[in-house]
Amino acid sequence: MRLIVVGCEYSGVSTLIEGVNEWGLERGIHHHLDDHFTIPDAFHLTPDEQQGMLDMMPAIKERFQRFQLVYHVRLFHKYDHILMGGFHIEEMVYGPKYYYPGKNIHIREYEPDLPEDVILVHLHASSDMIRSRMASHPHPHQLVPSADVEEILDRYSEEVRLSWINRKFAIDTSDLTPGSLLRMFLDRSVGYLNAEDGNTRMIKP
Repeated sequence: MRLIVVGCEYSGVSTLIEGVNEWGLERGIHHHLDDHFTIPDAFHLTPDEQQGMLDMMPAIKERFQRFQLVYHVRLFHKYDHILMGGFHIEEMVYGPKYYYPGKNIHIREYEPDLPEDVILVHLHASSDMIRSRMASHPHPHQLVPSADVEEILDRYSEEVRLSWINRKFAIDTSDLTPGSLLRMFLDRSVGYLNAEDGNTRMIKP
């Protein structure tokens, strides 16, 4: 499975790809997982290194993000099973808003270079639920301010709508637990799987 999961911060992106990864491991499927496109990279960097990313000048942030997007396009062809959190759609939403304001970027150009079987999943939730999750489980480097939630939700919907990726669908996570989110994704993804993925699901439910 080649999967890109996108959505506003606190919509469940990391929760879903971690769930899919665990689901795969239980069935002998090893996904390459990358969920580090939000600045700073809180998965692989020390606190000092994270602060260094936050302190980078806007032009350097834009260049770094562009380079890592191009690098990860290559990985979609290297791995049959790959999970990406945010990726290029996130960059289109967050980049000009928070990292390098006022700079126009073009991420649609990466999509023709992706394999045809990539699945794009858009997670969203009500603005009230996003704010509730912000209050109950705050992130160390929260990016989206409470006042921006509606705008960011709308921007994700628009960018997913404009995406050239054919295999795409959305899930409202407002009332879902991590377990029910995974189950809903597995049910909804059936019609978008390639032959190998479909056989895996039937053989190893």
